[in-house]
Amino acid sequence: MSESSTSSGEGPAPYLSGLVLTGRRVVVVGGGGVAQRRLPRLLETGARIEVISPSITPTIEGLLSNPDLRWIERGYEPGDLADAWYVVVATDDAAVNDQVSAEAEERRIFCVRSDDRSRATAWTPASGQHDHVTIGVLGGGDHRRSAAVRDAILEELRTGALGARDSLDKKPGVYLVGGGPGDPDLITVRGRRLLAEADVVVADRLAPQPLLEELHPDVELIDAAKLPRGRAAQQEEINRILVDRAQQGKVVVRLKGGDPYVFGRGFEEAIACAEAGVPWTVVPGITSAISVPATAGIPVTHRGVTHEFTVVSGHIPPDHPDSLVDWEALARLRGTLVLLMAVENLPKITSTLISYGRPADTPAAAIADGTLPGQRLVSSDLAGIAAAMTEAGVGAPAIVVIGNVLDVAAQVRS
Repeated sequence: MSESSTSSGEGPAPYLSGLVLTGRRVVVVGGGGVAQRRLPRLLETGARIEVISPSITPTIEGLLSNPDLRWIERGYEPGDLADAWYVVVATDDAAVNDQVSAEAEERRIFCVRSDDRSRATAWTPASGQHDHVTIGVLGGGDHRRSAAVRDAILEELRTGALGARDSLDKKPGVYLVGGGPGDPDLITVRGRRLLAEADVVVADRLAPQPLLEELHPDVELIDAAKLPRGRAAQQEEINRILVDRAQQGKVVVRLKGGDPYVFGRGFEEAIACAEAGVPWTVVPGITSAISVPATAGIPVTHRGVTHEFTVVSGHIPPDHPDSLVDWEALARLRGTLVLLMAVENLPKITSTLISYGRPADTPAAAIADGTLPGQRLVSSDLAGIAAAMTEAGVGAPAIVVIGNVLDVAAQVRS
């Protein structure tokens, strides 16, 4: 895509073409920031890349583990472009840039110049990739405009506004998609794309509800929170629906809150698909165990304060015979404890931790409706957090954080 025009006074419009560089020699002269930005995309092509520069950035040095990238630790010398198919000149020395582009011209090699596009034989577009579609935009030298147009196109592709439902690449099957902690902007790019391509969406109560409003009118939306016949039968019914719709050749998205495998029964659904011979794919999501404290200004780890954090389901009280949690061991840990689904059983959980030795004055906090406009934070200590939540009227869903990282967080809020 080019926004250049012969009427703009900038000369003829460039001819856009996709270069197949796999296995071909590409030379990058210069090892600074410009080269650093260009290399990742060049490496994706499978080209054999040589960086010629007396020095390189630490990031480029880290890329040298790629066998397709080699660093020649010196300045440019005449003859360095022999057998090259494509050249990127990215030094801050105009004289060197002139030498390289002159050799490229003589050898009929297309050459990009970072310092003077008018003296180059190729321009680097603002590019991006979505699925199997590569976008390249040239904005007549206005790099910000090029990037803005590229980003707008990619966003339309990712959200499905541009051709997602008509994609020839749609693959029937079940996609277990983590929707993130609640804010619709926190779903992954792939998760949002799959919602745009879906024929059927089976959604949890804690899945980002605003995303459902964006679904195409033809999408079959199944509310997993309202399936009949109780909890056990409900999961069996969810499994049955996923398998049934996939066997009909449909793209089925199982949209869940957080991450599908963090206390979300996602792998139970994967097993059901596997047993039925239905293809399935997991699309990880941002778990609320980390993201909700983060948005409330609470780090689950902090240098010099904690070397571990533990995520625990509190849906069963400590004294329940079905509990699989070693509460005595948890009480001995010095790191951060994050409790999910623990609002109802929190009084028993806190008293159990204290009885096993966790100090009663350990800082504690609860975050309700995390990442959503109504997010609320209640702070107390381990002994008082349950009562503080009750007094503040904070109920489920809520994340409870216990540990000295809360003292660190308090420094920022004070």
